[in-house]
Amino acid sequence: MTDAARLFAALSTAGFAGEWDDGIGARRVASTDNSIYQVLPAAIVYPRTGGDVTTLVRALRTSGVALSLTARGGNTGTNGQSLNDGVIVDFGRHLRGIRDFDPVAGTVVVEPGVVLDQLNAFLGAHGRFFPPMVSTASRATIGGMVATDASGKGSRRWGKTSDYLVAIDLTLSDGTPWRAEPMTLAQAQAIARGTGIVADIHREVLRIVTTRADDIAATFPDMNRGLTGYNLQKTYDAATDRFFLGYLLAGSEGTLALTRSITLRVEPKPAKRALSVIRYDAFDTAMRDVQRLIAADPVAIEIIDDKVLGVARSDIIWTSVEALLGGATDIAVAAMNFVEFIGDDEATIEDGLARLTAIAPAGDCQVVRDAGQIGQLWTLREKSVGLLARLGGNRQGLPFVEDTAVPPDRLADYVAEFRALLDGHGLQYGMFGHADVGCLHVRPFLDLRDREQAALIRPISDAVAALTKRYGGLMWGEHGRGYRGEYSPLFFGSLYPELVALKAVFDPDNRLNPGKLAAPAGHRVDRIDGVSLRADADRRIADGHAQDFDRAVACNGNGACFAWDALDVMCPSYKATRDRAQSPKGRAALLRDWARLDSIADPTPAEAAERDAIERDTARSLATCLSCKACTTLCPVKVDIPTMKSRFAERTARRRPFRHHVVARMEAMLAIGRRMPALANAVLRTGMARTVLARIGYVDLPGFAPAATRPPVATPRAIGRLSPQQRAKTVVLVEDSFTASFDGNVLSAAARVLTVCGFTVLRLPARTNGKALHLIGMRDRFARIARARMAEARALTDPGVRLVGLDTATALMFAQEFTEVTGGAVDVAGLETVLADADPVGTRGGGLYRLLGHCTEQALRPQALVQWATVLARFGIEAVPTKTGCCGMAGLFGHEVANQTLSQDIFALSWQAATQDDAMLATGFSCRCQTKRMTGRRPMHPIELIDRQLRG
Repeated sequence: MTDAARLFAALSTAGFAGEWDDGIGARRVASTDNSIYQVLPAAIVYPRTGGDVTTLVRALRTSGVALSLTARGGNTGTNGQSLNDGVIVDFGRHLRGIRDFDPVAGTVVVEPGVVLDQLNAFLGAHGRFFPPMVSTASRATIGGMVATDASGKGSRRWGKTSDYLVAIDLTLSDGTPWRAEPMTLAQAQAIARGTGIVADIHREVLRIVTTRADDIAATFPDMNRGLTGYNLQKTYDAATDRFFLGYLLAGSEGTLALTRSITLRVEPKPAKRALSVIRYDAFDTAMRDVQRLIAADPVAIEIIDDKVLGVARSDIIWTSVEALLGGATDIAVAAMNFVEFIGDDEATIEDGLARLTAIAPAGDCQVVRDAGQIGQLWTLREKSVGLLARLGGNRQGLPFVEDTAVPPDRLADYVAEFRALLDGHGLQYGMFGHADVGCLHVRPFLDLRDREQAALIRPISDAVAALTKRYGGLMWGEHGRGYRGEYSPLFFGSLYPELVALKAVFDPDNRLNPGKLAAPAGHRVDRIDGVSLRADADRRIADGHAQDFDRAVACNGNGACFAWDALDVMCPSYKATRDRAQSPKGRAALLRDWARLDSIADPTPAEAAERDAIERDTARSLATCLSCKACTTLCPVKVDIPTMKSRFAERTARRRPFRHHVVARMEAMLAIGRRMPALANAVLRTGMARTVLARIGYVDLPGFAPAATRPPVATPRAIGRLSPQQRAKTVVLVEDSFTASFDGNVLSAAARVLTVCGFTVLRLPARTNGKALHLIGMRDRFARIARARMAEARALTDPGVRLVGLDTATALMFAQEFTEVTGGAVDVAGLETVLADADPVGTRGGGLYRLLGHCTEQALRPQALVQWATVLARFGIEAVPTKTGCCGMAGLFGHEVANQTLSQDIFALSWQAATQDDAMLATGFSCRCQTKRMTGRRPMHPIELIDRQLRG
């Protein structure tokens, strides 16, 4: 029996309510974070309650198992903080409760797995917020923020996480529950006179903070970003007689205790904001300007360099922020400073902006006041981490010296030396971060699969540590130390032995996240080059696999796919399950490992068994991917799981299930059903047909409803007879198999509306588009279809007519899946873009509608719903774009027997609340089908409502 199995047995006996997993797939997914490292754990445990945390620690001791426990929150650590070879304790799946909000005291109690955005959404309803604003707020957990004493944007005003701690409920290393809260020195001394681990801890901490007070004052820098990780500086404040172990625990990265719940102080939420965007022609100018700008007393000054801005131009976020960044300019923009002012009234904001104007920034300035636009700009800044992993080629911006901090007045000179250091190694790099507090994120561009480049990690890290020390700063300004703990003696000096003593009294057996920060006698702290890198495994991937699965290899673990908000489009399967293996990051990790194992030409029996196990787990994970394509655009690294899923299926489908062969012929069968819909529906309604379909694997298939009236078929000859002027007013409606078969009224309505608007309307009949073949990996057959569809489309578009799609997912194939085979996209526009140019005709009044978008449309055409709302308004219809995630249908996914629970759970996340009445419009066929299935109400397509209005 393995150690993990023995622990699981002990947990079962002890009544542990959570889950555990020691499967190779789950362990591979848990082996990486947002750092350069990869460490395979023995198991993952998911506590469901705070009591489970205590049960786990006690079970580990009583079972006699020699495994460590490492806490994990949002999985966004940049230095391997939550990586280890023992048991990963994942708080993010279940421990997400928010309770006991006290508006009078301004406090709230949260479980450690609560995500920052989740907490602020809750607090926002009460006019409050939790101030530390990290860029990973959509997935960073409060437990993780405590573990690294996180700060982020605005820390010059708002401070760090530890500044808001009221109490922490803990489980100590021997299984003792303990509540750390502020007390007087006398109260702490009284506890220290007792027995047991709590008394031992208090005695040792009191000894250090009282006898070494002068050394502590001399060692800890007087900076906003203090010397985190066993923060002795604040543990005892003699001036106020306040002793609080919370300061010591904050930043301890789970090496001293495990957290069950956290009580936080929260602040009133400012009502007003303004953001000044200042552009510079040189990064050094922008950096040196920061010290002048601070005099305006903004809440934050954040800097972005030209590398980040350059990559951002290829990201989907650019479409929403380009105009806000100042438009055309005579200078080559090499850097930007974002300067933000907040307040409770406009007068406060205007005073701040006036102070900034009086300073006369060295760059040109544009002020943004709209809250939504400000949010978009900060999203650009927050994406910086991920964007630098997408520079092209094999090099990525890497975080191993990312968060150094020095006194702000020395930052510009420090950065000049930092840049000279990297220039000396011939490296490019990206820079961004919190310039107002002297904390800058620097990511050198390296390909660690190249051993010579990997060897640079050590000399660069050593040089940066020495440089930062010389400037009176820190190598870790906000992201924690992790595997950089080996540099602790350099910065703590004579106090470092006291850190060792603290670790020894809290965790004498070195069971809690060992190898980080400090180690008791007889144990060691890991070295940065003593831990395996992700690239070590990636080097063993064969060239063909490395090319076909390059987006999996490129995944840097930034965790954007772990976003908390159910209204966020990315990765519905993860949101519904909270299973990291069912996310783009998890799937990328599995694909990388499968590619490595499948690259072994002559595997040993053990390697073959591991490959088969990983292949099963990868296939299981990919089976729940809805191919919504959100990851292809919303992931900063563009980890394209649907494409890699197709390639994986092609290579691994040794024996396909029968339903794959049915799906492969589905579009041909649909064509038959469209010709005789009444007969097809009569057959489908029989009990025998339903039984057969269920055995194949499908339920709840819609009935056939082809178009009653259809426009003429478009042919190159017919279009060739049109004059150039006529072609300019001709549109070809591209039918897809699903809409043509089951929702034909959309075609009829579109043709009528466009005709009334003065267009000549033709159609490209529903052809086999092969999307299902692509999904299941029958790529040879798909390639033949793709070439035929693209040739047909080009023959029609070359004369100058517009192709217009009725369903976004199918229309986008001409710019997505088909181009894998043929290259060169064909533009198949959305109906909304054509109607935006049309004159309004016969407008009438109407009610207020919610406008719901297809998830693929939201991901790849984010302006579509806004355009539809504008179009509808031109026809006298008021519709409000309503944010939703995925509906849970996604083509055939929601009809598969195996996916029923997951499909329903995904619908419940956001669509259930948005479809409570008939005042809804939905652009996607799948969405209309799923809504009808789940609620009994079918939303109209927007074009159907316009048609109804025009027809009276």
